[in-house]
Amino acid sequence: MTSTLVNAEHRNGHLRVVADTRPIDTEAAERAVLDLLVALGRDPGSEHLAETPRRVAAAFAEMLTPEPFDLTTFPNDEGYDELVLARDIPFRSLCEHHLLPFSGVAHVGYLPARRILGLSKLARIVDRFASDLQTQERLTSQVADWLDRHLEPKGVGVVLEADHTCMSLRGVRSTGARTLTSTVHGILRDDARSRQEFFALTGMGR
Repeated sequence: MTSTLVNAEHRNGHLRVVADTRPIDTEAAERAVLDLLVALGRDPGSEHLAETPRRVAAAFAEMLTPEPFDLTTFPNDEGYDELVLARDIPFRSLCEHHLLPFSGVAHVGYLPARRILGLSKLARIVDRFASDLQTQERLTSQVADWLDRHLEPKGVGVVLEADHTCMSLRGVRSTGARTLTSTVHGILRDDARSRQEFFALTGMGR
């Protein structure tokens, strides 16, 4: 089930962000991993694999359980109207088609309107949506859509660059291939100069 974000509280520039997901049943996950090992012709009772079901279940639980956080915004009293951009935000997620990890960096920018955002929160938002079974395309859109809806900026843009192990370790085994996705809203979509500035600052032009 894909997680969505809900707001528990929004007052005085503080938005409590929590994930709307079912809790992970780690005991059931351990049993499933044990069954998978048997199906793969391995002996889960061997000394080397005895703790593997527990470790795998714990690893998936960690990767799929983001922590709640407070999204802090401040009044844009100075009327700042230039691009705010956080580059090279590291992220990792799980491909929903193969349950294999993909990881990379996110570039997230926005043109402020009435409020500005605590810079570290851009990384928190990326992590929130990345901590799920995902596709890179949906992850890109979710981050941009959520910022557009809750921050109400004049424009918002998101670029993700990622390496997918489902492509490098299997199938075509294209080691080193990097996938780029982007989403822009508002002025960054409608105004050619603003859009060009955003993509130039993210390094998409290189």
